Amino acid sequence: MQTLKEAIQKRILVLDGAMGSLIQAYKLQEADFRGKRFKDHPCDVKGNNDLLCITRPDIIEEIHDQYLEAGADIIETNTFNSTSISQADYEMESLAYELNLEAAKVARRSVDKFNAKTPDKPRFVAGAIGPTNRTASLSPDVNRPGFRAITFDELYEAYYQQTEGLVDGGSDIILIETIFDTLNAKAALMAVNHVLEKKNKQDEIPIMISGTITDASGRTLSGQTVEAFYNSLSHGNLFSIGLNCALGAKEMRPYIQELSRIAECYVSCYPNAGLPNAFGGYDETPEMMASDIADFTSSGFANIVGGCCGTTPDHIRHFAEVAKQYPPRQIPSLPNYTRLSGLEPLTLTPDTNFVNVGERTNVTGSRKFARLIKEGQFEEALSVARQQVEGGAQIIDINMDEAMLDSEESMKHFINLVASEPDIAKLPIMVDSSKWTVIETGLKCLQGKGIVNSISLKEGEEQFIAQAKKVKNYGAAVIVMAFDEQGQADSVERKVEICQRSYDILTKEVGFRPQDIIFDPNIFAVATGIEEHNPYAVNFIEATRKIKEKMPLAKVSGGVSNVSFSFRGNNVVREAMHAVFLYHAIEAGMDMGIVNAGMMEIYDEVKPDLREKVE
Repeated sequence: MQTLKEAIQKRILVLDGAMGSLIQAYKLQEADFRGKRFKDHPCDVKGNNDLLCITRPDIIEEIHDQYLEAGADIIETNTFNSTSISQADYEMESLAYELNLEAAKVARRSVDKFNAKTPDKPRFVAGAIGPTNRTASLSPDVNRPGFRAITFDELYEAYYQQTEGLVDGGSDIILIETIFDTLNAKAALMAVNHVLEKKNKQDEIPIMISGTITDASGRTLSGQTVEAFYNSLSHGNLFSIGLNCALGAKEMRPYIQELSRIAECYVSCYPNAGLPNAFGGYDETPEMMASDIADFTSSGFANIVGGCCGTTPDHIRHFAEVAKQYPPRQIPSLPNYTRLSGLEPLTLTPDTNFVNVGERTNVTGSRKFARLIKEGQFEEALSVARQQVEGGAQIIDINMDEAMLDSEESMKHFINLVASEPDIAKLPIMVDSSKWTVIETGLKCLQGKGIVNSISLKEGEEQFIAQAKKVKNYGAAVIVMAFDEQGQADSVERKVEICQRSYDILTKEVGFRPQDIIFDPNIFAVATGIEEHNPYAVNFIEATRKIKEKMPLAKVSGGVSNVSFSFRGNNVVREAMHAVFLYHAIEAGMDMGIVNAGMMEIYDEVKPDLREKVE
């Protein structure tokens, strides 16, 4: 039988339609949902459609059969709310694994039945994972913007349990769908990959991702644009990415077109039958929707099409006819650019100017910020971040390494507050700490694709590899310090040697994309009065040149203010030193640097006599 990967290369595949709409047509009562097993359950369970996989599997199988008869290639399990988190509404958290196991078995029976009739046209079971009824990026309380009703770890555990049930029940695919908060999806993606790795099924069971755009702004509920959403999840070894729910097909068009342009995997779309009407129903007929689906397929936007809320087997029948008429979308071959995101994307191309990483949201880099954080004035501390954005920062560096602070809690609270400020949260975040626990705490709060600052070979290869794998699983880029078991590199040769060794480990053993690796070859202070320190700035510049020659896709960064540390208190000289240093370092290939974005002096505007002395 054809595998999914073989089938999708030959034709546009068809996903099924709504489950809830068809269940409603059966007019089931409380007793139908309870069955014999749950007749004494302490609360009402009517409306818990996922429970029917246990109490009325005949109905669910019948619905699957209708969609397969209509021409669907992929059937979703009836598990949209089958996490312990969502089942808590019905006091049925303990059923989570069983619900997924049984739902996958029901869908498997339907699919196997049809595959036996027509083995030349295989159908597949997609284990469906819904978004839960909680959001990790937004506060449910407008008066407490830093509060969260759920944590990354709680989501991870729930998704892990759900995925185990779906895989054990016989799913061919895992589909993480209707994503309104990308941080929830990152937790799901990590859980799914860990389950597949544990069961040695990474190559057997592909992962599909589908987000939802909530209104005409073209953003998810948690505020991300389509490209930012893709950048945040592209690390996950995806089979496909797409959009579903929320909008009707016509309104979805520009966003599917955008995904089609940027996605280096297959693209799916399964819209609602329009927006809900005043009675909660959906008005778009099969013929109307098929016309829009034909627009997508004829334009080469999609590899998988289907329906969400309000769609029926009749809709799917029309879509299947349309799908036969056009070739599938071809996956584009895109340049190997560094792609980051906050609420909005940041793509570093050869034409991108030097990237300013704002340094002032760092307790070691700003006395004002440190004071505000120590005093618990987090809301006011946001103004420091806003000033960096207004001053031209394209990335915000956040560091809470201070002995008097609970660094993990401070990192979490501040990033959560940043998420509630769109003018700041639009930028990618650099999670900066010398403590791994603080870095990991920060990563669990980021829905975008940020940067970890930093890891190194200081503690040896084993720890370096373990931390790098975690960074990759969280979907972040990484800064690697030129630091190994022998200490920090100061000579050109040592800087290049350590960076090359780190690069080889990251690309060959961990699977990091070269463009997601950023080297920091150590900017040290010059003019300290110690003669051996005098070449430090030049060594960084020369090392940068060689690193970029040997590893052209990797990036180079550094903490620029370090070079002038001997002149602290003399800002005129310090800013001149930064300007001259950056002029030569950028010419050598330095891509980004941690700077005070609002206080950058321009090389040509430094007074000639001062510039000459600095140079």
